[in-house]
Amino acid sequence: MPGYLIKDTTKEERKQIVEESLGNISANCDGCMARLADMYQDYIDGKKEIREINMEFNARYVRGDMDKEEKRSCPM
Repeated sequence: MPGYLIKDTTKEERKQIVEESLGNISANCDGCMARLADMYQDYIDGKKEIREINMEFNARYVRGDMDKEEKRSCPM
């Protein structure tokens, strides 16, 4: 099985990896799939690895949640 790293894939392969991972990215029911596809454009373009994009997304989600004191998952 080929790798998913930028160095191991072509732009076309990376685009296919993202499309297959997200499923139907042309779904227009709520527009969220198109935004998810946009999120991975830097991977497709060879600028960032999938891991980096996912880590950045998760970091924003956690920080945003922690800004609301009443919703903190840690009491400290």
